[in-house]
Amino acid sequence: MHLLELQRQLTLHANRWQRCIFLMIAIFAFYLATYSVALSVKPDFTATAAKTGGAALEPVEHQAKTAIDRQPGYRPTTEEIDLLARAVYSEARGEHFEGQVSIAAVIMNRLEHSDFPDSISGVIFEPQAFTAVADGQFWLQPDGTAYRAVEEALKGKDPSGGALYYYNPATATSPWIFSRRPITRIGNHVFAL
Repeated sequence: MHLLELQRQLTLHANRWQRCIFLMIAIFAFYLATYSVALSVKPDFTATAAKTGGAALEPVEHQAKTAIDRQPGYRPTTEEIDLLARAVYSEARGEHFEGQVSIAAVIMNRLEHSDFPDSISGVIFEPQAFTAVADGQFWLQPDGTAYRAVEEALKGKDPSGGALYYYNPATATSPWIFSRRPITRIGNHVFAL
């Protein structure tokens, strides 16, 4: 009887390891597929590369999404508001309030643009889109200012002038981001197309 129990225990543990390995393979395959889709979007390198002090340029008209337009009166869920506040806090805590509103506005601008995902979580968690998601700062608890900045952006305030990107020229490491056309500078961030 003792030998049968030992064999059953070994089989049970082997099944757990097999499930664990299968889950790791599935996660890797999902990441690889998501990353491949992200790489299939070719960046536009025709824009003028610029590290700028930021002169305000003309506002931008976005390409409207055709299949899944936001409905008039669109109101994000509580979970989406929390994701937006986390993005604002992790990317711009310590910045002026206007800069924090601009971060939330960039996410909303991407949501409305045809080149980006159709959901707030899709925009925020798009691979390599936000440094704070990649380095884990995204999961810090946002403060009240971040939530107020989100509310202002959801009301339509956009100090960025329609930007789809932003970066801190002092800390940005990707040469690609400097190829984006700057619109304005708010605090430490340059907002660009």
